[in-house]
Amino acid sequence: MIRAFRSLIERQMAKAAQSGQLSGLEGEGKPLPDRSGEALVDPGLAAGVRIMAEAGAVPEEFPLKKQLDAARAAYPKITDPDARKAAMAELADLEMRYNMARDARKAFFR
Repeated sequence: MIRAFRSLIERQMAKAAQSGQLSGLEGEGKPLPDRSGEALVDPGLAAGVRIMAEAGAVPEEFPLKKQLDAARAAYPKITDPDARKAAMAELADLEMRYNMARDARKAFFR
């Protein structure tokens, strides 16, 4: 079945090339981008993330991750006990929101 599917794909690509549908596309004549880092990632997930990135859409978890990293880096420098308590509460909130966003994205792409 896989061989038949590949054959169908090859025929469709040859037909599109003969009719000129594959000329003038963005990136024509350029090497394919290096995506070796995606080798162990689900192809559907990789394609979805790539399409979102090209469209300028960023999953909610990425900005949250940056905020969380910044809050973690700032926490050890705080000396006031009340400020440390407030920073710890903010860290816990960011951690929870980050994990919820990550789990929601993973559930969506399953």
